[in-house]
Amino acid sequence: MPEQEAELTKVEIPDDSYTPSQQSSFDSAASETATVPAAAPAEDQIGRPAFDQLKTERDQLLDRLARLQAEFENARKRTERERIEFRDYATGSVVEQFLPVLDNFELALKSTGTAEQLRSGVELIVKQMEEVLRQMQVTAIPTVGEEFDPRFHEALGSVERNDLPDHYVADEIRRGYKLRDRMLRPAMVRVVSNPKQTVE
Repeated sequence: MPEQEAELTKVEIPDDSYTPSQQSSFDSAASETATVPAAAPAEDQIGRPAFDQLKTERDQLLDRLARLQAEFENARKRTERERIEFRDYATGSVVEQFLPVLDNFELALKSTGTAEQLRSGVELIVKQMEEVLRQMQVTAIPTVGEEFDPRFHEALGSVERNDLPDHYVADEIRRGYKLRDRMLRPAMVRVVSNPKQTVE
């Protein structure tokens, strides 16, 4: 079957067929299509009843927000007041347990006994205070003869000794205390330096 070839004809537009007047008409038509009418007010678009309903709901939400803010502020103040009251109650309970110890110290100062009697009285007061601390679960940190532990001991120097192992506590300068498992203050100690000790 013979092949048929399609002929393409070229259409030429004369240069003088396009005039500036046509360009201006194109521009005016484009500007008309690009012009968007101004938006109508919200009341006209959704209607007056719907607008009033939205305004009422907005006012209700603003009033609710103001009430929630006031409730939150009242709750914050109440929590702060309760925290202060609890702290004062806890402090009062602790102080109340130490008042008898203070009374005994005042009696010791008024005493006219000998120095030995005064010393015995102070020793009894110290035992009384230790008992109060024990009831509050405050215990002393072990020091002399214990291995130096930087978590509980604060070294203020070293002492050369041969009767204790190296890096053990030789002397207690100030007693340390802990409340249950929480350290209140470290013990100030001197640490043993044993030059004759050999590490195996």
